Amino acid sequence: MIAALGFAFLLACVFGGFALEGGSLIAVGRALPFEMLTIGGAAIGSFAMANSLHVMKASMGGLKKVFAGGRYHEDDYLDLLNLLYKLIRLINSKGAMAVERHIDFPQESDIFLEHPKLLRNQEVLSIICDYFRMLGMNADDPYQVEDLIGRELKKSLAEKMHPVHALQIMADGLPALGIVAAVLGVIKTMTHINERPAVLGEMIGGALTGTFLGVLLAYGLVGPLAARLKQLVEEEARFLEVIRATLIAHLHGNAPQLAIETARKMVPSEAMPTFNSLETSLEQARVAR
Repeated sequence: MIAALGFAFLLACVFGGFALEGGSLIAVGRALPFEMLTIGGAAIGSFAMANSLHVMKASMGGLKKVFAGGRYHEDDYLDLLNLLYKLIRLINSKGAMAVERHIDFPQESDIFLEHPKLLRNQEVLSIICDYFRMLGMNADDPYQVEDLIGRELKKSLAEKMHPVHALQIMADGLPALGIVAAVLGVIKTMTHINERPAVLGEMIGGALTGTFLGVLLAYGLVGPLAARLKQLVEEEARFLEVIRATLIAHLHGNAPQLAIETARKMVPSEAMPTFNSLETSLEQARVAR
């Protein structure tokens, strides 16, 4: 929503300022569809040539994510920390094998069913189940497990960054494509050099609209979308880092509550639950079980 409002405000300021200075929006409007076809079509074609189908689909999904906003908030982190606390507490009280039935069949687990939002998140569910399963296979070296999770999260982050890079490359190329459209407009103008000045002026104005549009799309739309998508991808990566921090703290021999507090410190500041809110939440979890 904020992204859409920002772009609407940008358009209002750019075209509003142009109109207030006495510029003709009608002249720009006449040239805009044709320049948009040239620049937009070239950009989409270049995008298709430069990226795989998977990256293109991921980019479209990324744009939806930008307009939808951030995925994880304070309540989501509290939910995750509560789930991890319950699993670690179960391991400490009954052993690593006690969580086997929960991680093998999370859809039937009374622990996971208490956290339906996380249960629907396949990425988070996979990370939790895979590495808690390893604890039952005597993978108790914290440094080895930390390295393994770190490499997987790094790979995941690199893959999620592909749409960001693809959009940024498109943004970098749009000004040049605007110049291409402008040059074509100049060529068209030169073939009508015998026309009266008013006609030539309108044609030159239409040609310059291509340069304007390429720059506007690059720095006013696609570039900011790529930057925002990068922020969202990094925010989602930190959600998974909380899982890693919890597991490693547990493997270092920390009590469940201390392991969860260690993980809380990994939460982004704007979404970090307070110590008291987390303590209250964990206390409710203990009472409920």
